[in-house]
Amino acid sequence: MEAPTFVTLSRQTGLKSEMRILANNIANASTTGYRQEGLLFSEFVRTAPGQASLSMSRAQVRNTSQEQGTLTQTDGDLDFAIEGDGFFLIETPDGQRLTRSGSFSTNAGGDLVTPSGYRVLDAGGAPVFVPGGAAVSVASDGTISADGQPLGQIGLFTPADPNTLMREDGVMFRTDGEIEPVVNARILQGFIENSNVNPLLQVARMVEVQRAYEMGQSFAETEDQRIRNAVRTLIRT
Repeated sequence: MEAPTFVTLSRQTGLKSEMRILANNIANASTTGYRQEGLLFSEFVRTAPGQASLSMSRAQVRNTSQEQGTLTQTDGDLDFAIEGDGFFLIETPDGQRLTRSGSFSTNAGGDLVTPSGYRVLDAGGAPVFVPGGAAVSVASDGTISADGQPLGQIGLFTPADPNTLMREDGVMFRTDGEIEPVVNARILQGFIENSNVNPLLQVARMVEVQRAYEMGQSFAETEDQRIRNAVRTLIRT
């Protein structure tokens, strides 16, 4: 395969991946606690003995925007939004996970849980218990009280190394590294944090990617036709 074709295909593959990410961002523009995802393009050089080096593009690194989403007041006793950095810590069958989605409820046992039924953990890593029928209030530091009696403190955590944060399905994240408590953030009761996706900017970027992909496709077709014509000329001679 000719070098221009290699270069074009590597770029087309990256653009196709970015288009999928943009579409997923737009689809989650109204998902509570969703964090916008992006794709980073980089250059790598392929070399071989006796051949000229070939510069190609690679798009394998995804990044997540940690920009604060807008807060919407719901007045729900078990709706919480984080103002500042950090994540809620939840317990799943696959281990502990981090999330910014704070629309919670209680299960049959009185544990504070996510819409998927995963238990929310306190500052010490234990499940948060909410007595049924009690008036629940949460202070800005996460201290949760029922009928005026403190029960515990909802935990806010962040990865010790931000580069270890990896997106999972939906609004959950995991990290293979250590997590540490967050002290410079507030929890707001009766609010939820909206997605930080700007749909207009994502659609504009999608148009740019589509045009770039079409240009690459046109170049690939032209290059293919050039090679075919050259082969036909060689056969005739």
